[in-house]
Amino acid sequence: MSAQNSAGIQTLLDAEREASKIVQKAREYRTKRVKEARDEAKKEIEAYRAQKDSEFKKFEAEHTQGNKRAEEEADKEAQAAIAEIKAAGKKSQDKVVKDLLSAVVDVHPTPESVA
Repeated sequence: MSAQNSAGIQTLLDAEREASKIVQKAREYRTKRVKEARDEAKKEIEAYRAQKDSEFKKFEAEHTQGNKRAEEEADKEAQAAIAEIKAAGKKSQDKVVKDLLSAVVDVHPTPESVA
C-alpha cells in the first residue's frame, strides 16, 4: 500500500507541476498579449493625434488666411481714408491758416450795448 500511495503522490506532484507550467505559460501569454495591446493602442493614439493635428493646422491655415485678407482690406481702406484727409487738408490749409491769423491779428472792437 505504501508503494501505491507513493505512486499516487508522485502522480499528483507530476500533475501539479504540469498545471503550474500551464498556468505559467498562460500568464506569459497574457502578459505578452497585454503588452501587444498596449503597443497597438499607443500606435492608434499617435495616428489619431497626428490626424487631428493635421486637421487643426489645415483649419487654422484656412481661417488665418481669411483674417489676413480682412486685415489687408482694412489697411487699404485706412490708407485711402488717410490720403483723402491729407488731400483735403492740403487743399484748404492756406485758407485755414489765413483765417486763423486774421482772427488773431485783425481786431475789430465793438462797443458794448447797454440793455
